[in-house]
Amino acid sequence: MSSNTANKTWRSTCPVACTLDIVGDKWTLLIVRDLFAGKKTYGEFQKAPEKIPTNILADRLKRLQEHGIVSKHPYQERPLRYEYLLTPKGRELGAVLKAMVKWGEKHVPGSKAMRSLGR
Repeated sequence: MSSNTANKTWRSTCPVACTLDIVGDKWTLLIVRDLFAGKKTYGEFQKAPEKIPTNILADRLKRLQEHGIVSKHPYQERPLRYEYLLTPKGRELGAVLKAMVKWGEKHVPGSKAMRSLGR
């Protein structure tokens, strides 16, 4: 468990509530989805069809890193640019995303899974 997660005072002891405190906004799991799809850079995340605002993208990437879900690595020196990768903890969210895909395909007409998240 990352230090941020370990030292946090949670609003509840319920695992669902605690997990939602980390990934429960409307953007965070879309970033995780994109990481599973092979996106790694800030620019690649910005190209997602949902058009995440840049300030929110920066905040969510920072939060994912603080909670040990992604790691950040420089891939270019000048200008300094980073790539983001799922950690083992982050990869465990794959099962959550697959369950959401399955539910969405069943109950949300017109929804369609990305190949990387399909069953």
